[in-house]
Amino acid sequence: MSDVDVLVAGAGGAGLAAALSADQGGASVALLEWREHWRQGGNTAMSTSMVPAGGSRWQEAAGIDDSPDLFLEDVMRKTKGTAEPAVARALVDVAPQLVAWLHDACGVPLDLVTDFNYPGHSRTRCHAVPDRSGRSLLSALLGAVGERTDVVVGSRLTGLSPDGSGWSCETTDPSGATEQLTAGAVVLATGGFGADRDLVARYVPEILEGVYFGGDGCAGDGLRLGTALGADTSCLDAYQGHGSLAAAQGTLTTWATVMHGAVLVNREGQRFGDEAVGYSEYARKVLDQPGGEAYLLLDERIDLLCRDFRDYQELLEQGGVHWVDDRAALAAATGIPEPALDRTLDDAAAAARGEAPDELGRTTWEAPLGTPLGWVRVTGALFHTQGGLLVDGRAQVLAGGAPLGGLYAAGGSAVGISGQGAGGYLAGNGLLAALGLGYLAGTGAAARRSA
Repeated sequence: MSDVDVLVAGAGGAGLAAALSADQGGASVALLEWREHWRQGGNTAMSTSMVPAGGSRWQEAAGIDDSPDLFLEDVMRKTKGTAEPAVARALVDVAPQLVAWLHDACGVPLDLVTDFNYPGHSRTRCHAVPDRSGRSLLSALLGAVGERTDVVVGSRLTGLSPDGSGWSCETTDPSGATEQLTAGAVVLATGGFGADRDLVARYVPEILEGVYFGGDGCAGDGLRLGTALGADTSCLDAYQGHGSLAAAQGTLTTWATVMHGAVLVNREGQRFGDEAVGYSEYARKVLDQPGGEAYLLLDERIDLLCRDFRDYQELLEQGGVHWVDDRAALAAATGIPEPALDRTLDDAAAAARGEAPDELGRTTWEAPLGTPLGWVRVTGALFHTQGGLLVDGRAQVLAGGAPLGGLYAAGGSAVGISGQGAGGYLAGNGLLAALGLGYLAGTGAAARRSA
């Protein structure tokens, strides 16, 4: 008999979703987390809490025509068909149920974000907490964890081997002492490998020079544990980047600024792409500019529209948005050549007004930039990796195409739905893969105890 029905390694969004769904399925659950500051430093806590779902009850109430099939079309279009089909299908299908479960069973105060659509989403389908803060989302999930779940902090899963119908698990504490226990099922929810520079250099070298802005617990544990058992992997070159990390403050400038009309220019005063294609692929574009930096330009209208985002509020509190009266003052403050800046902003304003096509192909504009002007010096960053252990539509880890009985993976430990590289990332992909695969894994793991 196992010591515990379900062992979950990692207490971020994926692990908490797995633990909660397993507990609600009647399983005994042990939740391991080796980082002492795990409540603040994980990728879920650092997110904007966006969970996309096509066909949710919130969309229905708002009269928005959407469905899992339409969502899947967007995923496949954005990834150019490279997303793992079984995982993508499973996640778009479970997403409406997932957001309802988070709200109803876990007390997460989700609502539909209706002020704009992120790049690649053809419908308004992102659901978020009111302050659009991952910390608030994580706090709600933590509040839902019941007394039946044993949360063991300072314990790291370091070894796995099959043990009859379950798993023999080795855990290690900060002193190096090990302990053995058995579990009927194991969920690997330890995050990706963005915090391990050697793994990043091996699998996603194009973003190695970017600032790492993810959780320090994403050290590749799940990938190593799974591959040691012969597990399959997929899309290890996939990642979520971000092109608007405030260089001085190390705080995210939300891409909502761009969707409301902000532009990015380099030190020479030139735009260098269609900003509206997506923040993930823009990380590399920013790093390719002189000095590996750019200036994000906005105005008071955009500033007011973005104040719902906790990340943006923190940037304001840190003095990261600088204000000037006009373009001449902007050029003086940043060192950008004024003639080049004038040409760039004149062309952008004409495109925003519909007077001329944008030479760089941007079609998403709300209004030309007004004055006063705000600017933020930004750089490119790696937020989290999106490739990992290959799983099926029930979050079961596969080896040679067949499930490793009772072993599941979720979040960064598993392959996501971003396809290959950075360009396939849709807003919310990371949280959907974390929470959705976690939910499926916990549900499946709990069902094993009565099978």
